[in-house]
Amino acid sequence: MLDLQTQMKYAVAQAAVEEIKDGMVLGLGSGSTAALMIQAIGTKLAEGELTDIIGVTTSFQGEVLAAKLGIPLRTLSAVDHIDLAIDGADEVDSHFQLIKGGGACHVQEKLVASLAERFVIVVDSTKLVECLNLSFKLPVEVLPSAWRQVQNNLAKLNGIADLRMAKCKAGPVITDQGNLVLDVSFEGGIQNPEELESEINNIPGVLENGLFVNMADEVLVGEITNGVPGVRNLEKLG
Repeated sequence: MLDLQTQMKYAVAQAAVEEIKDGMVLGLGSGSTAALMIQAIGTKLAEGELTDIIGVTTSFQGEVLAAKLGIPLRTLSAVDHIDLAIDGADEVDSHFQLIKGGGACHVQEKLVASLAERFVIVVDSTKLVECLNLSFKLPVEVLPSAWRQVQNNLAKLNGIADLRMAKCKAGPVITDQGNLVLDVSFEGGIQNPEELESEINNIPGVLENGLFVNMADEVLVGEITNGVPGVRNLEKLG
Protein backbone atom coordinates (compact mmCIF):
# COMPACT_ATOMS: atom_id res chain seq x y z
CA MET A 1 0.00 0.00 0.00
CA LEU A 2 1.27 3.48 -0.86
CA ASP A 3 2.25 5.80 1.99
CA LEU A 4 0.03 8.82 2.63
CA GLN A 5 2.34 11.35 0.98
CA THR A 6 2.54 9.28 -2.22
CA GLN A 7 -1.24 8.94 -2.25
CA MET A 8 -1.54 12.74 -2.06
CA LYS A 9 0.93 13.13 -4.92
CA TYR A 10 -0.99 10.66 -7.09
CA ALA A 11 -4.27 12.42 -6.44
CA VAL A 12 -2.99 15.90 -7.28
CA ALA A 13 -1.09 14.70 -10.36
CA GLN A 14 -4.26 13.13 -11.75
CA ALA A 15 -6.26 16.29 -11.04
CA ALA A 16 -3.77 18.42 -12.95
CA VAL A 17 -3.89 16.15 -15.99
CA GLU A 18 -7.64 16.70 -16.18
CA GLU A 19 -6.91 20.32 -17.15
CA ILE A 20 -5.07 19.23 -20.30
CA LYS A 21 -6.87 19.44 -23.64
CA ASP A 22 -6.07 18.00 -27.06
CA GLY A 23 -3.58 19.99 -29.10
CA MET A 24 -1.90 21.71 -26.17
CA VAL A 25 1.77 22.57 -25.88
CA LEU A 26 2.62 21.54 -22.34
CA GLY A 27 5.38 22.51 -19.94
CA LEU A 28 6.31 19.31 -18.14
CA GLY A 29 7.79 19.99 -14.73
CA SER A 30 10.36 18.25 -12.57
CA GLY A 31 10.25 16.36 -9.29
CA SER A 32 8.35 13.41 -7.90
CA THR A 33 4.82 14.81 -8.24
CA ALA A 34 5.51 16.12 -11.75
CA ALA A 35 6.85 12.69 -12.70
CA LEU A 36 3.52 11.14 -11.73
CA MET A 37 1.80 13.78 -13.87
CA ILE A 38 4.01 12.91 -16.86
CA GLN A 39 3.22 9.23 -16.39
CA ALA A 40 -0.51 10.00 -16.36
CA ILE A 41 -0.17 11.99 -19.60
CA GLY A 42 1.66 9.08 -21.21
CA THR A 43 -1.13 6.72 -20.22
CA LYS A 44 -3.82 9.00 -21.63
CA LEU A 45 -1.91 9.37 -24.91
CA ALA A 46 -1.43 5.61 -25.20
CA GLU A 47 -5.14 5.01 -24.58
CA GLY A 48 -6.24 7.73 -27.01
CA GLU A 49 -7.77 9.95 -24.35
CA LEU A 50 -5.39 12.77 -25.36
CA THR A 51 -4.11 13.63 -28.84
CA ASP A 52 -1.72 16.07 -30.52
CA ILE A 53 0.13 16.90 -27.31
CA ILE A 54 3.58 18.48 -27.43
CA GLY A 55 5.75 18.51 -24.31
CA VAL A 56 8.52 20.89 -23.30
CA THR A 57 10.46 19.46 -20.36
CA THR A 58 12.18 21.34 -17.57
CA SER A 59 14.91 18.78 -16.88
CA PHE A 60 16.89 15.98 -18.45
CA GLN A 61 15.17 13.60 -16.03
CA GLY A 62 11.75 14.68 -17.32
CA GLU A 63 12.94 14.42 -20.92
CA VAL A 64 14.02 10.80 -20.43
CA LEU A 65 10.73 9.87 -18.75
CA ALA A 66 8.54 11.63 -21.33
CA ALA A 67 10.44 10.08 -24.24
CA LYS A 68 10.09 6.64 -22.69
CA LEU A 69 6.33 7.15 -22.46
CA GLY A 70 6.05 8.26 -26.09
CA ILE A 71 5.20 11.90 -25.40
CA PRO A 72 6.26 14.05 -28.39
CA LEU A 73 8.83 16.62 -27.26
CA ARG A 74 10.25 19.91 -28.47
CA THR A 75 12.96 22.11 -27.06
CA LEU A 76 12.10 25.45 -25.51
CA SER A 77 13.64 27.30 -28.46
CA ALA A 78 11.42 25.40 -30.89
CA VAL A 79 8.10 26.70 -29.52
CA ASP A 80 6.69 30.22 -29.44
CA HIS A 81 4.21 29.58 -26.66
CA ILE A 82 3.20 27.07 -24.01
CA ASP A 83 -0.50 26.64 -23.32
CA LEU A 84 -0.17 25.08 -19.89
CA ALA A 85 2.79 24.37 -17.63
CA ILE A 86 2.39 21.99 -14.70
CA ASP A 87 5.11 21.71 -12.08
CA GLY A 88 5.72 20.97 -8.45
CA ALA A 89 7.24 23.19 -5.76
CA ASP A 90 9.31 22.78 -2.63
CA GLU A 91 7.39 25.46 -0.72
CA VAL A 92 4.20 27.41 -1.42
CA ASP A 93 2.80 30.25 0.68
CA SER A 94 -0.75 31.60 0.79
CA HIS A 95 0.11 34.34 -1.74
CA PHE A 96 1.17 31.70 -4.31
CA GLN A 97 4.85 32.62 -3.96
CA LEU A 98 7.11 29.62 -4.41
CA ILE A 99 10.51 28.18 -3.73
CA LYS A 100 11.62 25.67 -6.35
CA GLY A 101 14.94 24.08 -7.17
CA GLY A 102 15.26 21.13 -4.83
CA GLY A 103 16.14 19.13 -7.93
CA ALA A 104 18.44 21.87 -9.25
CA CYS A 105 16.18 22.44 -12.29
CA HIS A 106 14.85 25.89 -11.42
CA VAL A 107 16.47 27.75 -14.31
CA GLN A 108 14.71 25.71 -16.99
CA GLU A 109 11.59 25.53 -14.83
CA LYS A 110 11.40 29.33 -14.65
CA LEU A 111 11.99 29.68 -18.39
CA VAL A 112 9.14 27.29 -19.15
CA ALA A 113 6.81 28.85 -16.58
CA SER A 114 7.45 32.36 -17.89
CA LEU A 115 6.45 31.29 -21.41
CA ALA A 116 3.26 29.54 -20.29
CA GLU A 117 -0.15 31.14 -20.67
CA ARG A 118 -1.18 29.26 -17.53
CA PHE A 119 1.09 27.92 -14.78
CA VAL A 120 -0.37 25.30 -12.42
CA ILE A 121 1.46 24.09 -9.32
CA VAL A 122 0.87 20.59 -7.94
CA VAL A 123 1.96 19.83 -4.38
CA ASP A 124 1.03 17.68 -1.43
CA SER A 125 -0.04 19.41 1.76
CA THR A 126 3.41 19.11 3.36
CA LYS A 127 4.70 21.81 0.97
CA LEU A 128 2.37 24.55 2.26
CA VAL A 129 4.07 27.14 4.51
CA GLU A 130 3.19 30.43 6.16
CA CYS A 131 6.61 31.92 5.38
CA LEU A 132 9.12 30.83 2.74
CA ASN A 133 12.62 29.62 3.64
CA LEU A 134 12.06 28.79 7.29
CA SER A 135 12.47 25.09 6.54
CA PHE A 136 13.63 24.84 2.92
CA LYS A 137 16.77 26.59 1.69
CA LEU A 138 16.61 28.83 -1.37
CA PRO A 139 18.57 27.39 -4.33
CA VAL A 140 20.74 29.83 -6.28
CA GLU A 141 22.43 28.63 -9.47
CA VAL A 142 25.85 30.18 -10.02
CA LEU A 143 28.70 30.04 -12.50
CA PRO A 144 31.33 27.58 -11.20
CA SER A 145 34.09 30.20 -11.13
CA ALA A 146 31.92 32.64 -9.17
CA TRP A 147 30.45 30.54 -6.38
CA ARG A 148 32.69 31.92 -3.62
CA GLN A 149 32.14 35.52 -4.72
CA VAL A 150 28.38 34.98 -4.86
CA GLN A 151 28.46 33.31 -1.45
CA ASN A 152 30.14 36.41 0.01
CA ASN A 153 27.63 38.74 -1.64
CA LEU A 154 24.72 36.67 -0.31
CA ALA A 155 26.19 37.09 3.16
CA LYS A 156 25.80 40.85 2.70
CA LEU A 157 22.06 40.15 2.24
CA ASN A 158 22.13 38.19 5.54
CA GLY A 159 22.02 34.88 3.70
CA ILE A 160 24.02 31.84 4.81
CA ALA A 161 24.89 29.96 1.60
CA ASP A 162 26.22 26.41 1.37
CA LEU A 163 27.51 24.78 -1.78
CA ARG A 164 25.21 21.85 -2.59
CA MET A 165 27.17 18.61 -2.57
CA ALA A 166 26.26 15.51 -4.56
CA LYS A 167 25.17 12.34 -2.78
CA CYS A 168 26.29 9.70 -5.27
CA LYS A 169 29.48 11.33 -6.57
CA ALA A 170 32.43 13.12 -5.09
CA GLY A 171 32.08 16.89 -5.26
CA PRO A 172 29.26 19.35 -5.83
CA VAL A 173 25.95 18.97 -7.66
CA ILE A 174 26.24 19.99 -11.32
CA THR A 175 23.08 21.37 -12.95
CA ASP A 176 21.81 20.55 -16.45
CA GLN A 177 23.43 23.84 -17.51
CA GLY A 178 26.81 22.83 -16.05
CA ASN A 179 26.67 25.20 -13.08
CA LEU A 180 26.76 24.93 -9.29
CA VAL A 181 24.03 25.48 -6.69
CA LEU A 182 24.21 27.44 -3.46
CA ASP A 183 21.49 26.67 -0.91
CA VAL A 184 20.71 29.78 1.12
CA SER A 185 19.01 30.37 4.47
CA PHE A 186 17.80 33.79 5.57
CA GLU A 187 17.21 34.39 9.27
CA GLY A 188 13.49 34.72 9.90
CA GLY A 189 12.65 33.41 6.44
CA ILE A 190 11.96 35.42 3.31
CA GLN A 191 9.66 38.33 4.11
CA ASN A 192 9.73 40.09 0.72
CA PRO A 193 10.16 37.50 -2.06
CA GLU A 194 9.79 39.99 -4.93
CA GLU A 195 12.53 42.29 -3.66
CA LEU A 196 14.88 39.45 -2.74
CA GLU A 197 14.49 37.69 -6.09
CA SER A 198 15.66 40.83 -7.86
CA GLU A 199 18.51 41.51 -5.43
CA ILE A 200 19.92 37.99 -5.79
CA ASN A 201 19.65 37.93 -9.57
CA ASN A 202 21.56 41.22 -9.72
CA ILE A 203 24.61 39.63 -8.08
CA PRO A 204 27.30 39.02 -10.73
CA GLY A 205 27.76 35.29 -11.30
CA VAL A 206 24.17 34.34 -10.47
CA LEU A 207 22.26 32.67 -13.27
CA GLU A 208 18.89 32.36 -11.49
CA ASN A 209 17.39 31.69 -8.06
CA GLY A 210 14.53 29.49 -6.93
CA LEU A 211 12.05 32.20 -5.97
CA PHE A 212 9.05 32.07 -8.32
CA VAL A 213 7.27 35.34 -7.63
CA ASN A 214 3.80 36.18 -8.99
CA MET A 215 3.98 33.35 -11.52
CA ALA A 216 1.57 30.65 -10.33
CA ASP A 217 -2.02 30.91 -11.58
CA GLU A 218 -3.38 27.94 -9.65
CA VAL A 219 -2.15 25.71 -6.83
CA LEU A 220 -3.59 22.22 -6.51
CA VAL A 221 -3.00 20.57 -3.15
CA GLY A 222 -3.16 16.85 -2.51
CA GLU A 223 -4.30 16.03 1.01
CA ILE A 224 -5.71 13.26 3.14
CA THR A 225 -9.15 13.79 4.68
CA ASN A 226 -10.58 11.06 6.93
CA GLY A 227 -8.06 8.65 5.47
CA VAL A 228 -9.05 9.38 1.87
CA PRO A 229 -6.75 11.20 -0.59
CA GLY A 230 -8.27 14.23 -2.29
CA VAL A 231 -7.40 17.51 -3.98
CA ARG A 232 -8.33 21.11 -3.24
CA ASN A 233 -7.69 24.40 -4.95
CA LEU A 234 -5.59 26.56 -2.66
CA GLU A 235 -7.22 29.91 -1.98
CA LYS A 236 -4.92 32.81 -2.78
CA LEU A 237 -4.63 35.55 -0.18
CA GLY A 238 -3.79 39.09 -1.16
